[in-house]
Amino acid sequence: MRYRGPIPKWMVGWVNTRVLALRRSPRFGRAVRGRLTVVTYTGRRSGRVFSTPVGYRRTADLVTIGVRLPQRKSWWRNFTGEGGPLTLELDGADRAGHAIARVDDRGRVTVTIRLG
Repeated sequence: MRYRGPIPKWMVGWVNTRVLALRRSPRFGRAVRGRLTVVTYTGRRSGRVFSTPVGYRRTADLVTIGVRLPQRKSWWRNFTGEGGPLTLELDGADRAGHAIARVDDRGRVTVTIRLG
């Protein structure tokens, strides 16, 4: 049986804590930071600031995030339509950008960020 509800918050916190520790690791951090970053954004409705680790690909000033299990996550919904601002941790510094989330005809979600 597959669980289809939202991912429990305790589980998300547990995984995110370990991913962030891996990014800071002296042994593995450099390799992990090339594929994982931390996205910080302000929620459209709540006005609260959130940070979450995500996998990414980067080409010059364009960053692409493929959202895995998008139906079970909500952070990317803050960037639908015209999108919105966010900050990414790249190369040891925070970089501001504008993100737009798109859902394709198969339900896959891609968030594209143009760095400022």
